[in-house]
Amino acid sequence: MERILTVPCDWTRFIALAEHHRVVPLVYRRLTSYADQLPGGDVTVLRSIYEENALRALQFTGELVRILKHLEAEGIRAIAYKGPALAQVLYGGVTARQFSDLDILVRPEDVRNAKAALAELGYKSTIELSARLEQAYISSGCGYAFDGWLGPHFLDLQWRIVPRFYAVNLDVASFFERAERVTLGGHSFSTLGVDDLLVVLCVHAAKHLWVQLSWLCDIAELASSARIDWDSIWQRSRQLGLQRTVAINVLLAHDLLGLPLPLPVESWSKQDRLSEILKGEMLRIIRRSSHHDTESTAYFRLMMRLRERWLDKSRFLWRLIWTPSVSEWSAIRLPEPLFPLYRGIRLFRLAKRFAAG
Repeated sequence: MERILTVPCDWTRFIALAEHHRVVPLVYRRLTSYADQLPGGDVTVLRSIYEENALRALQFTGELVRILKHLEAEGIRAIAYKGPALAQVLYGGVTARQFSDLDILVRPEDVRNAKAALAELGYKSTIELSARLEQAYISSGCGYAFDGWLGPHFLDLQWRIVPRFYAVNLDVASFFERAERVTLGGHSFSTLGVDDLLVVLCVHAAKHLWVQLSWLCDIAELASSARIDWDSIWQRSRQLGLQRTVAINVLLAHDLLGLPLPLPVESWSKQDRLSEILKGEMLRIIRRSSHHDTESTAYFRLMMRLRERWLDKSRFLWRLIWTPSVSEWSAIRLPEPLFPLYRGIRLFRLAKRFAAG
């Protein structure tokens, strides 16, 4: 670290990158040991951002506690993950990780009751659907975003980790069976078990093409924990067809953050050449520090290449083509007897997009 600090640095750019990758708390805590070697003004800027994040994290945690207690009082089981819960589990404190919203997981059958309970707290869903369309959305989608007093899209209520068309068949019901406890604001709540959490974090980072380094920092922190059972995780990844996805996450964390390679991943990477190729492509995306168009044909091709089983690739493609989304429902309002036509609208819109891309 001391040798690195002797090299000229564009600190304005450095701080901007730390914010983009949401690693300000990690960077600030590491650099405070070398504060006397850093430009005073830049340290002040970084400290200010860190303190603002800490205050926001505490505020978000207080609101999360209020929400979870209300859901509990209404008899709705909920799992807090990412946000304050993840910060507490991985780093031992809610201010040690940067986040901008809250994520709560419920069972699909509890979605409507959870929405009603959140409305009682003043939260408004950003999507309004008829009863018939809402049932279709619960079957195919993954979550509702809510606007609240702390800002727009502040809360994500999820019943699936990713939309169904990704063909990632994570069993939410089993998450509740294996859930662990985390203490937030003096209260104990459910959170994902560490093995489930690692797989979920890998899927989430892959879905967003690793455009934020913080996701890999979380994965590296969790993957190096003595609590992680790599034999169990690798077996579950094989059953889900997610070995390549998990492997690429670990390989990226190894290259960028020095995470030791677990034996299953090391063996896999020697056999699966595409994992190494995709890792190189993802490294270039991370270094560009830019967001990726998740509606582009290039993105969908990447999602298919991440899957190692042809059955999962075909399921992904089939569901992508034929599963209407909120975009189709919002574009054209059809009477209920004509709802099957939304599949044709979906196909037309995708064909138009692919032709343009």
